Amino acid sequence: MQRPYKYKMNPISETFNKSERLCSRKIIGSLFENGHIFYNSLFKVVWDKEQNSIPGPAQVAFSVSKRGFRLAVTRNLVKRRLREAYRKNKKTLYDHLIAENIQIVFVVILRGNSIPDYITIEKGIIEVINKLIMLTSQKTEDGSQK
Repeated sequence: MQRPYKYKMNPISETFNKSERLCSRKIIGSLFENGHIFYNSLFKVVWDKEQNSIPGPAQVAFSVSKRGFRLAVTRNLVKRRLREAYRKNKKTLYDHLIAENIQIVFVVILRGNSIPDYITIEKGIIEVINKLIMLTSQKTEDGSQK
């Protein structure tokens, strides 16, 4: 039996696949040793250009402090909100990275100890994405790398 409609997938995928998640302990260790750091009102971001090939233009990890959020339920809530905000807004970052032919890895660490609402998190993630675009543009214009 055929369905009365035909499902068409959106050409711009708003998914957050396993290949986009930063899981490698080796890469995370080198990122914290040699990476660049910037701060946002909500986040600390550690990022670096990836020399080895990764499956996509960017890999990201999200971290929420156990010291600030004692219950795993609240940490998981905040991490879900972070991943959702990134998933919805990553297109601008990906378009820039693909155009510049750059691959980056970064970790977003939540600062503070109060649970921010989704709108605040989304604004912060958009700021982080715009800052990453600006920083990767500067690195390529200068022609210098750390």
